[in-house]
Amino acid sequence: MATSRRRKPQADETPQYSPEELLKYYREMLLIRRFEEKAGQMYGMGLIGGFCHLYIGQEAVVVGMQNVLIPGDSIITSYRDHGHMLATDMDPKGVMAELTGRRGGYSKGKGGSMHMFSREKKFFGGHGIVGAQVPIGTGLAFGHRYSQDGNINVTYLGDGAINQGQVYESFNMAALWKLPIVYVIENNKYAMGTSQHRASAGELCERGSAYGIPGHVVDGMNVLAVREASEEAAAHAREGNGPVILEMKTYRYRGHSMSDPAKYRTKEEVTKMRTEMDPIDNLKKLLLENGSADEDALKAIDRDIKNIVAEAAEFATQSPEPDPAELWTDVLVDA
Repeated sequence: MATSRRRKPQADETPQYSPEELLKYYREMLLIRRFEEKAGQMYGMGLIGGFCHLYIGQEAVVVGMQNVLIPGDSIITSYRDHGHMLATDMDPKGVMAELTGRRGGYSKGKGGSMHMFSREKKFFGGHGIVGAQVPIGTGLAFGHRYSQDGNINVTYLGDGAINQGQVYESFNMAALWKLPIVYVIENNKYAMGTSQHRASAGELCERGSAYGIPGHVVDGMNVLAVREASEEAAAHAREGNGPVILEMKTYRYRGHSMSDPAKYRTKEEVTKMRTEMDPIDNLKKLLLENGSADEDALKAIDRDIKNIVAEAAEFATQSPEPDPAELWTDVLVDA
């Protein structure tokens, strides 16, 4: 199976995107960045407990993908999930309140960072077990096909999850039944702390080739490249052609979780990625160069987003803790 490698869009190719679209992508990525920065601060202050996996650096992946979906499409991901929640338009206040374990959170303060959901937004988690979301996402895709609702599922997974056996069982069934699903591998190069090249043989985008699933490599640090690839993949799945795999080559600036010092890579490597490949800075440069916005407009966006994040943090800290009686609720679902 041949894979397609997509080149980075050049500045003179961007008229296909209106200034409004470009600013929308910029704003959405910046919201994720500022939210995650605040979450990191609150974790350091002891206001967020347990595990906390930040999405800083990977914002272009989910923003580019989510902007090609339609109402009713379902989304599921792993435990590095805050960015996905915000990209599906979940309220930052509810997300931050859940991180702090408060009653105003999306899971009433009982799920925390790795386990929150929104049926309204068709966001089905946040899963703490590596690779566990893949069979569930495949099941969601089966639901779309069974009901013939015209929707698709997008299942996000990391490069560390790709070697899980349940992933290949899911690929097999998705291919057999031509399920409407896009598997997005967010390859941030290090999984938990081991280089992808030391842990995974071959190209990750080709892992579905035994099942006839097409796979593509995408520049996951470029939101326009992601959007282009995502649009084609979503159309492929929506038109009844079965699953697609997109390997997004991306990078996380922080450790695997807040407790990870990330000593398995050099500071020079991280600095180089930040200065040369940052998805937000590069889109900002493009906005300024093509006249879609000026510095004052972009500063105003940043101020607005910082206010949204500050309000979310205030809401989270003021929201009461769950009543102890909540321990016995949401254990079973009435069917």
